[in-house]
Amino acid sequence: MRMFAPTWLALGLAVASGPACSRRGDAPAPAPEVPAVSVDELDHLLASHQCVAVDTNGDVTRRRMGVIPGAVLLRDMDAVDQLPADRTTGLVFYCANRACRASHEAAEHALAAGYTHVRELPDGIAAWVRAGKQTTSI
Repeated sequence: MRMFAPTWLALGLAVASGPACSRRGDAPAPAPEVPAVSVDELDHLLASHQCVAVDTNGDVTRRRMGVIPGAVLLRDMDAVDQLPADRTTGLVFYCANRACRASHEAAEHALAAGYTHVRELPDGIAAWVRAGKQTTSI
């Protein structure tokens, strides 16, 4: 009997979760897709005034690695009141590096709040610094 227990358990879980997953309207909406930009793309966008950088790092990371010049320093991931009032402004969110998800979460909040030109620098300030790009101190 023991060798069948995992099968019954798996079958029971599949039956129990099946109908809830297949009904329309029950599944949460997928998170919006946030397009990624490279360091060089962000540098070009900033130089041509096509976006504003949004720093989602904490103060420790900002002091250690610096901040992209002119970046909005976001204090809370969902604090859209810190972002430009014009929701068509290009925004590029960044945090420390690919291991950090703060920039992605903040970008999703901005999309949900109606910002229309939202992107993310997934490699973060670490890649910006490695590329020799200018930073400012806080």
